Amino acid sequence: MFKLLKEKIRNLRKKANEELSEEFTSGIGKKLKEEKIDEFLWDLEIALMEADVAVDVIEKLKADIKKELVGKKVKMGTDIGGVIEQTLKRSLKKILNKKFDFDSFISECPQPCVIMFLGVNGTGKTTVIAKLAKYLMEHGHTVVIAASDTFRAGAIEQISIHGENLGVKVIKHQAGGDPAAVAYDAIEHAKAKHRDVVLIDTAGRMQTNRNLMDEMKKIKRVAKPNLTIFVGDSLAGNDAIEQARAFDNEVGVDAIILTKIDADAKGGAAISIAYEINKPVIFLGTGQNYEDLMKFDVDWFINRIFE
Repeated sequence: MFKLLKEKIRNLRKKANEELSEEFTSGIGKKLKEEKIDEFLWDLEIALMEADVAVDVIEKLKADIKKELVGKKVKMGTDIGGVIEQTLKRSLKKILNKKFDFDSFISECPQPCVIMFLGVNGTGKTTVIAKLAKYLMEHGHTVVIAASDTFRAGAIEQISIHGENLGVKVIKHQAGGDPAAVAYDAIEHAKAKHRDVVLIDTAGRMQTNRNLMDEMKKIKRVAKPNLTIFVGDSLAGNDAIEQARAFDNEVGVDAIILTKIDADAKGGAAISIAYEINKPVIFLGTGQNYEDLMKFDVDWFINRIFE
């Protein structure tokens, strides 16, 4: 996990200690010069870009490091790489540490609590819905799923199979039907049966598809979700960032779930999406099983990068 980003940061720390410390030949403190730091920051920029960190995030990290180091008096033997690493940690924690207590939200949400999921095909959105259904049931909540991806018959079949496996009622219409009507029926069913949570699956054609965005807006108007979640593929890199930005601009996103984090060698997507749309990451998909969904923990995430 995050192998490339970890390797880049290790190399940068070593490079910082070699290049930024080379002029300090005595125990007398000297100030770090801005031009010397700029040379290092260029190396940092290239390394982070290779790890799929977005340009805006890189500029933020560079500014934080420059603010920390320019004019700083250091002595021979100072671990400048360590200072840079700690600055990176603080900056990343600030980007990622957007508080959202999902369990408290569900407990305090008026019933039925309606959650709508957005994301393009292939991100694992439908599987995430099944995983979250299992998570909610394990925490004492009853669940209904709306099969509102009526664009693909396969999507209706897939979510139905998950429902059967988990013992969750799936409300569905025929393929090609009105997805907003499916969401409405699921909410009405939840009200009648006193279910706690409605999870709405949606279509995932390309985020630039005008019809798709209009469809998502209609579902949102009809369902009036209490929470709208963007499901992003951590392996998609900059594509995932663009998808998140498009869905947030057009439909509105409240929180993020990232899938395939266990296979992510780069690590930049999670950081970048959280920064670009300024919304909390609340869960990470860590495998294919229903149990493979973990609540996002910023310290755990950062430790995986810097361990």
